Amino acid sequence: MDKSHYNASLTLKLYALAAILFGSYGGKVCPFLATLTFTEIFIHVALTFTTLFLARHFLLADHHLNKSNQQIKLDTWCFFIASIPLTLVYNIFYDFGLDSNAKVLFGMALFGFFTGCLLQLSAKLTQMQEMQEKGDFNYQLLGSRTSLVNQMIALVVFLLIILTGALTMVAVKDIFWLKHNPALVADGTGQISVIKELLFIAAIVTGYAIAVMRLWAKVIKGVLLSQERALIDVSEGRLDTRLPIFSFDEFGTAASLTNSMLDSLQFSQNEVKTTRDVAIVSLSALAESRDNETGAHILRTQEYVKALAEQLSLSSKYKELLTPTYIELLYKSAPLHDVGKVGIPDNILLKPGKLTDEEFVIMKGHAQIGADALSIAEKQLGTSSFLQVAKEIAQSHHEKWDGSGYPKQLVGEDIPLSGRLMALADVYDALISKRVYKPAFSHDKAKGIILEGQGTHFDPNIVVAFLEVEDRFVEIAAHFQDSSDDIAA
Repeated sequence: MDKSHYNASLTLKLYALAAILFGSYGGKVCPFLATLTFTEIFIHVALTFTTLFLARHFLLADHHLNKSNQQIKLDTWCFFIASIPLTLVYNIFYDFGLDSNAKVLFGMALFGFFTGCLLQLSAKLTQMQEMQEKGDFNYQLLGSRTSLVNQMIALVVFLLIILTGALTMVAVKDIFWLKHNPALVADGTGQISVIKELLFIAAIVTGYAIAVMRLWAKVIKGVLLSQERALIDVSEGRLDTRLPIFSFDEFGTAASLTNSMLDSLQFSQNEVKTTRDVAIVSLSALAESRDNETGAHILRTQEYVKALAEQLSLSSKYKELLTPTYIELLYKSAPLHDVGKVGIPDNILLKPGKLTDEEFVIMKGHAQIGADALSIAEKQLGTSSFLQVAKEIAQSHHEKWDGSGYPKQLVGEDIPLSGRLMALADVYDALISKRVYKPAFSHDKAKGIILEGQGTHFDPNIVVAFLEVEDRFVEIAAHFQDSSDDIAA
């Protein structure tokens, strides 16, 4: 039995409220029903609404109208059908006129309509909240198109018709009643009774209408807030986010069109990313083909930079800059840090021993060569965030915190964060890697050298981040080890 849209507790409360209001109307307000005793009215109302609720609870909880969240239709018909035996009792045993019986039928159907409205909107809110909690949204339009605007207009018009119709029926009936009871007109009690009845009905209709409008406003607010959260995620770079679709209406159509646009945008961005990655791999492979560094060095330094950036992003100082998108750019651009080495002569680049002072001056030129090459590409392709980050890394990864680095002797935070991150990653990997001119240092020894360079060579904050993720560095080094062929080369 599917009772996903059935709230037994709320249904009982709303049915009890309708019973109390109907009984109050009959016992205290309506001139005709007021002629009945309290016991008679209590029995009529109790039997009618108890039977009605039991039928709704046990027989109609899995009704197709309930499954499709159309409680307005279901409860309106339930109340109307339940009013038929009641009107027959009043007609046969109490000799009520046609106008009074029509008012009972109309009043019960009206209670059913309002009860169904509240149940349907409440079920919609519950469904939306469950979808929010589970993150299980619909992203496709389902069913037939409805118009939320037309529904709102129809509801307002219907409420006006109900209010007008109810007051008209009461006025006509009461005029007829006063005509046949001139004594009540003479002493003024008749007029008071009529005014009391009109005010009572107006208050009931207004109260229900306000409750319905408030729930409707909550539904619309829930839809808009949910879609707003999705758009915020998109604006922050998470293009795989899609706007939830709660129903096939104006909001659903707008969300569907937005999702189609995001599909197209994500596809285009994936193509751009693929092109970017191919370019980076090609350039880094070119640099690697001429360098005595290994391919594993590129992979390790990528991972080191990412680990440091993710740790730094947890601090308030770097949280805004180090977004997931920017960290991905750092990760993708890191392999180009030594791309400028393609411009260094082989006799210097591949020299197995220590470089002379003159040779080292030439070797230091690779940082600016790489930055210049990427600047040319940036001018040709237009401003590109990945080229900008790659250029920063290539140019500044040999700068030192105290200004003794190269090529521009930048000091402290004048050095781009991307270069400061790569500086530590590059030095750490050089220290733990075995080369023909040096043995591999242990992690602890490399760590000690980095600590000695805190505040002189390296950004103190980045050294702190390194200490917090040093186990991750060890894991990366173990995972991306140099092969024996790489070491021999």
